[in-house]
Amino acid sequence: MHQRINPSKIMQIGMGFWASKVVLAAVDFQLFTLLSGGKKDAHQIKQALNLHDRGLYDFLDALTSLGFLHREGILETARYSNAEDVEMFLVKGKPTYIGGVLEMANHRLYDFWGSLEEGLRTGKPQNESKLTGKSLFEALYADQERLEEFLKAMSGVQMGNFVAFAQKFDFTPYKTHCDMGGAGGALALLVAKFNPNISSISFDLPQVEPIANKNINASDLVGRVKAKSGDFFKDQFPQADVITMGNILHDWNEKDKVFLMTKAYESLNEGGAFVAIENVIDNDRRENTFGLLMSLNMLIETDEGFDYTKDQFDTWAKESGYQKTELMPLTGPASALIAYK
Repeated sequence: MHQRINPSKIMQIGMGFWASKVVLAAVDFQLFTLLSGGKKDAHQIKQALNLHDRGLYDFLDALTSLGFLHREGILETARYSNAEDVEMFLVKGKPTYIGGVLEMANHRLYDFWGSLEEGLRTGKPQNESKLTGKSLFEALYADQERLEEFLKAMSGVQMGNFVAFAQKFDFTPYKTHCDMGGAGGALALLVAKFNPNISSISFDLPQVEPIANKNINASDLVGRVKAKSGDFFKDQFPQADVITMGNILHDWNEKDKVFLMTKAYESLNEGGAFVAIENVIDNDRRENTFGLLMSLNMLIETDEGFDYTKDQFDTWAKESGYQKTELMPLTGPASALIAYK
């Protein structure tokens, strides 16, 4: 008997922005932070977040239906609390908070993705650069507040992958590590924290160094982790046993990817490893939906960036001089691609 064909997948995905915007609005209101550790009724939530009666129950019950909230009672008798994963990952101030990337998605990406058709027709980015003529990084790095939001978002969304990599990768043969494009220093700090034999450098543009130094100084790793500033296209990479790039290679075209991997090869000590942490697309380009959508996000955000498969990475690694490669799955759709000198 043939399986009955129905349109539920079409409607769920086609209208998916409804659910997305409800969650993004809840993060923006800091609803989950408000509900942390306790239950509140709709009136208390309305007062605290300055919401209107109309839509209030639909908003809270939609979040319940989506699995973001738990609810006891109904309507006037309802009391709401966070689901377990929301309590862990969407309460501001917790070290496990990943809402930064959702805040950034709400403030920036949500509107930009509205121009996806134009991006697909023109091949040009659909972000701030449309108005300013500047690249994503020029625009972001010119505005300290937006830069801090962007860097928090990037480290927040990558934190699980960085922890997994710092724990899973065998650092025992090595002594030095450098994270290129290290933003606020998250990966350098985690590598040093989980591997006492390692000294780490977080390398990024000069505007980022004060942010990285603030995070380093707040840790107990001062002395073993340092921030260094420069431009990885113009300046030599610091010499190290392991060089990492977390969500960096996908910002650039193929020629620039090979250029950066070659520069890493030249700065690695013999037997060292270059590691790209990305949402690596499966070689058959069928399964890692998030990786494929991230590549479309690079169309929205960058001039020529794209995400890639392990087969593509292997080609570039060979071209750059590396001896062998391997793929290490991390969390969710992300993996570490490792190339050894």
